[in-house]
Amino acid sequence: MFPKKAISLLCATTLLAGCMSGGLGGGLNFTPPHLAGGEVEPAEQPLRTSGTGQKKRNKIFDFGPTAADGESEVLDTLVARRSVLPEDGMYDRVATAALAAGSRAAEAELRSAKLRAEAENKNWLPQLKPTVSLTSLGETLASLVVDQVLYDNGKREAERAYAAADVEVAAVTLSQDQNDRVYSALALYLTGLRGQEKSATGTKAIGQMKAFQRIVDGRVAGGVSDKGDQRMVEGKILDLRASRDIAMEEANTARAELHAMTGMDLPKANVAPLKRYAPDGVEPLSVLKAEAEARRIVAQATAERAGQLPGLTASGTLNRDGTTGALNAGTSNGIGFGTGARLKAIENSKETARENVVEAEEKARRNRSRLEQRLISLQRQERETAKLVRESRETFKLFQAQFKAGQRSVLEVVNIYEQLTRREMERLDAKYEVILVQLEMARDLGVLADGGAI
Repeated sequence: MFPKKAISLLCATTLLAGCMSGGLGGGLNFTPPHLAGGEVEPAEQPLRTSGTGQKKRNKIFDFGPTAADGESEVLDTLVARRSVLPEDGMYDRVATAALAAGSRAAEAELRSAKLRAEAENKNWLPQLKPTVSLTSLGETLASLVVDQVLYDNGKREAERAYAAADVEVAAVTLSQDQNDRVYSALALYLTGLRGQEKSATGTKAIGQMKAFQRIVDGRVAGGVSDKGDQRMVEGKILDLRASRDIAMEEANTARAELHAMTGMDLPKANVAPLKRYAPDGVEPLSVLKAEAEARRIVAQATAERAGQLPGLTASGTLNRDGTTGALNAGTSNGIGFGTGARLKAIENSKETARENVVEAEEKARRNRSRLEQRLISLQRQERETAKLVRESRETFKLFQAQFKAGQRSVLEVVNIYEQLTRREMERLDAKYEVILVQLEMARDLGVLADGGAI
């Protein structure tokens, strides 16, 4: 008997909510279940952008289809992103290993945010509140209370939008974490390769310098040269050995850290700069996150504002004495002397959200410009050092031939060879810095891994 009465009460309350759309005047309209919560005020001030950028920013304040409904432009954008790393190459292999070994704490937070959004997505349904009370006569009275919101100034819709924006923030955070992880792994791999190449160059140079040292030792023993020449060659060998050891230690440290990160010993491979690293039309992850956070702030502000304004609910109670119903009008937080100030503070938080997005866009543009200029500079340095290496090598060959013909001293040949070695080290530094800057730009755009893989 009790369950049938409960069902009847629930149906009666829902029908009462539907009747409110036509029986209480034009000021109170019951929103259909899929849009329950009342209308949301549009943004009072547009963002300080222009053209399509302003229209896009204004979407922050429009509670349309969101992650709570299974639709989200942010989530679709993240999933659609494709890695710029060449398939089946060493870069892709390192990235795959880094993603496979990741702990993905941000993924757990995304799952939690999705569950919260799923729960909030049903907040338009009536609420059932079973209660048990003790009367003055010592008897217990069990009741079932059903509450249905008829008009709440958009509070519940804003709560759904908040939960949906929370999902978007968690999704962008996950993408940032995984792209950062891939970048860290690739940076360690490239650091190891650079250290190995510089170490090999230093080892080769030390071998050549020792050959010059033997010549100088023989000339000193024969009285042709003094010990100052011998000391000078020995000092250059010590400098080269120190540079080689530093490069080797750098390589070993990077390889050990990469192994700890991925659990794999990745082989050495020839690497080249990326042909495609910053696709056009891809918005930086930092801007996407700022937009999602702004939507969350606006939704929270809208819900708080709705709590300051009067709303209307229908309630019914079922107990052994029968069924009763009532309409309740009021505010969640009450109205007092500070209500006006609270409303202004809430509206100001929306403006803060707007400014945060504008600031994130400006910061992303500045960072992109900085990296582009640095890349141009490094590419120029790489070309110049490569040219200098070729010229130094030709000069060294010429000096070697002149030394054999007695036209040059051994120290002149030693100095030219030392210069050749230093320029080769600089060329290697510029080569790997170019790739690292390209990877940094790709990381900021979130294109170091496929969105579906993340």
